[in-house]
Amino acid sequence: MSWQPRLTDDGSFTFYSGLFDECFHSFHGARQEAEYKYVEPCQLYQKAKENDCLHLLDICYGLGYNSAAAIAAIWSAHPTCYIKLVALELDVTVPQQAASQGLLDSFSSPHGDVSSLLREFADTQKLRSPQIQADLYVGDARSQIQRVARSGFCAEAIFLDPFSPPKCPQLWTVEFLAQVSQCLHPKGRLATYSSAAAVRTALTQAGLSFGATQGVGRRSPGTIASFMPDDLPPLSPQEREHLHTRAAIPYRDPNLNDSTATILQRREREREMSHLEPTSRWKKRWTQNKSMSE
Repeated sequence: MSWQPRLTDDGSFTFYSGLFDECFHSFHGARQEAEYKYVEPCQLYQKAKENDCLHLLDICYGLGYNSAAAIAAIWSAHPTCYIKLVALELDVTVPQQAASQGLLDSFSSPHGDVSSLLREFADTQKLRSPQIQADLYVGDARSQIQRVARSGFCAEAIFLDPFSPPKCPQLWTVEFLAQVSQCLHPKGRLATYSSAAAVRTALTQAGLSFGATQGVGRRSPGTIASFMPDDLPPLSPQEREHLHTRAAIPYRDPNLNDSTATILQRREREREMSHLEPTSRWKKRWTQNKSMSE
């Protein structure tokens, strides 16, 4: 497949997926999203200063921005920090074409051009060097995450970056996130761009606490999750109430192999039977509250 780059507002590029009818990143900035939604909330700069080795799990590796930004941040803070990266990606042509088109060329580190490392990574699906060990697992992330969990891989930072829940619900389910949480270090952090109530409920059912991260060029924040709730940023009152509406009913995929349609239909039936407040009523209430305060 040929992937055509699309310019985002911060000068970086993304790709459009016809399969999911979405771009891989917000048009407000692919690079900004990597740095502000993933690297900063996971506190990688601080963690690098305190550790000689860091483990990263990049779910839906895509063009490679999240890993590139993470590697650059870690080595800028601690040039000798050893990185162990596991990345999951459905279509290997995405990172291959991103690397070959030079979309990661702006990322650099004390060890040189990060994009050259990730070009080799996309081509061979592995890296072995004195500074980094990396493996790219290609295929359905639902089966690959079980492989990672069985291996005992334990990440200080997990980047959860699938397409949106309505388009790719299979990677936001209670069951999938339960597998993901098994790969998170007890003091680690999981970051995602999504603030969907259904996703946050699934994170809770996976045993994680969560807070809100700043939005990038838009109103909605992202989500940061961990097993340790004490230092997580708080939710707004509006976000807290959202968790008590029908929007908070999570996606379910009991055997981690259902189709998109089946997962969506299952959730819709559960929403129809729910006694929770309709999401439309919550939205109307907060729209009125905002209008009154302006």
